[in-house]
Amino acid sequence: MLTRALMTKLLFVAHCPSPNTRVIRDAALNALSQMDGVAVRSRDSLQAGATDVQWCDALALGTTENFGAMAGRTKDFFERIYYPLMDQRPALPVVCYVRAGEDGAGTVQGIERIVTGLKWRWAQPPLVLQGAYQDDFAVRAATLLETLAAGTSAGIF
Repeated sequence: MLTRALMTKLLFVAHCPSPNTRVIRDAALNALSQMDGVAVRSRDSLQAGATDVQWCDALALGTTENFGAMAGRTKDFFERIYYPLMDQRPALPVVCYVRAGEDGAGTVQGIERIVTGLKWRWAQPPLVLQGAYQDDFAVRAATLLETLAAGTSAGIF
């Protein structure tokens, strides 16, 4: 009898308006590509939709802070999926990183409200990559997504 290994399906929705945010996204995708048993679907926040969220076992979000709040494209993603997914994916494990020029508090607060409303659960606290760009931002974001993938695969999240 053949047994089939289960593949953990991770959706990564990222808004990357600058070269630095693309470096962060690409580092995370590269780290995930090195993991066995993880299928990754990466989408820009304008491309991602409810069917992508229905497909996944876990969700990772990457956004910028714009004017003290989440990027408009990230908000657009949530507006398109919120009502179609209400009560559809309770307890979906989620992580988020925020590339923030300021403190990221408004962005985190807005995303936390949406995650609570959708009854999703945080696998790790939101990661705020604050201030001037630093090379370790990419490493920290990659580690966050690797933790989500490994924890979901292991049944921890």
